[in-house]
Amino acid sequence: MNPAGSTHSDKSIAVAGGGIIGMSIAWRLAQRGCRVTVLDKGIIGGEASWAGAGMLAPGGEVEGASRLASLSIDSRELYTPFVRELERASECRIDYQECGSLDLAYSVEELEALESRARGQAEIGIPSKPLAEPQVSAFWPLVRTEGLVGARFYPGDAVVNPREVIAALKAACGVLGVQLVENCLVTAATVNSEGVAIETSRGTETYGSLVVAAGAWSDSIVIDGVPQIPVAEPVRGHLIGYRQPEQTCNTIIRHGHTYLLQRANGLLVAGASVEHVGFDRDLEPRIVSELASAAGFVLPHLRDTAPTETWIGFRPGSDDLHIGSWHSERFYIAYGHYRNGILLAPLTARDLAVEITANLRMH
Repeated sequence: MNPAGSTHSDKSIAVAGGGIIGMSIAWRLAQRGCRVTVLDKGIIGGEASWAGAGMLAPGGEVEGASRLASLSIDSRELYTPFVRELERASECRIDYQECGSLDLAYSVEELEALESRARGQAEIGIPSKPLAEPQVSAFWPLVRTEGLVGARFYPGDAVVNPREVIAALKAACGVLGVQLVENCLVTAATVNSEGVAIETSRGTETYGSLVVAAGAWSDSIVIDGVPQIPVAEPVRGHLIGYRQPEQTCNTIIRHGHTYLLQRANGLLVAGASVEHVGFDRDLEPRIVSELASAAGFVLPHLRDTAPTETWIGFRPGSDDLHIGSWHSERFYIAYGHYRNGILLAPLTARDLAVEITANLRMH
């Protein structure tokens, strides 16, 4: 970092938060000629981006027409070129599977809910098709078919390994000269018409602009010079993982609030709980047991083995998804993505980089 009190040019931009959102924004800004510094309270990508399963699944997240639905569909369409460009820029391989997803119904009520949701999704461009039990047993031989009433397949859903995306973003940002400053807590910032003075655990610096993309921690930064930023809430989720042979789970599989997916490295991920407990990092055996039971219901062979990994993450909840300037052309926020931060990263980064650089040209 530069000495305390140093002044950067208009094109110097600090990004508070080094998760997939902050790093994607930094990469896109650097491509547009900005001098970018990413400040993270811990290690780059060490929180929600490390913990996330990596579903890119509007089919599982979207019920009907809404702003989130439109953004999710648009960002899903951006994902293939985003990954391919990032792989070329970083020379890193990313586990990205356009595998689709299977939704299961084990009661008439569950099937009616699936079909109702599918009708609303079809109206906004999310395709799916019904499957009968023989089709499920033929293509997903490990899935429970006892009591299966019906299913739907979503061909557009996909999976990405967010840990590999973060590794690639670090490499791509490094090529473009982005400064990555870890273990540097941003505590406060003062916004004015000339720039932003940022207070961190390492001192005070001035940048042309600031982007707050610190996920569930975003509102812990005290911001002066603009109205109070929206509240960010941590929503804890437990996840479990099983080491399994390759091709155990070729698509995302969902039943109710349970999902399963398998990464290319063999890790079969099952999740996830939803808990409003603040930043409590304690793993709870009861919740792990409930997730294992739900996973074993869908894939009965998992009942004979224990999870090999358990972990938690903090989703960034808020009253809405916040992407854009906040009462100043020097100050921007990008948080509130909740369960969809990985999915929405390409769109968030594109749109914010366009807005920021357009405002810079006006100064």
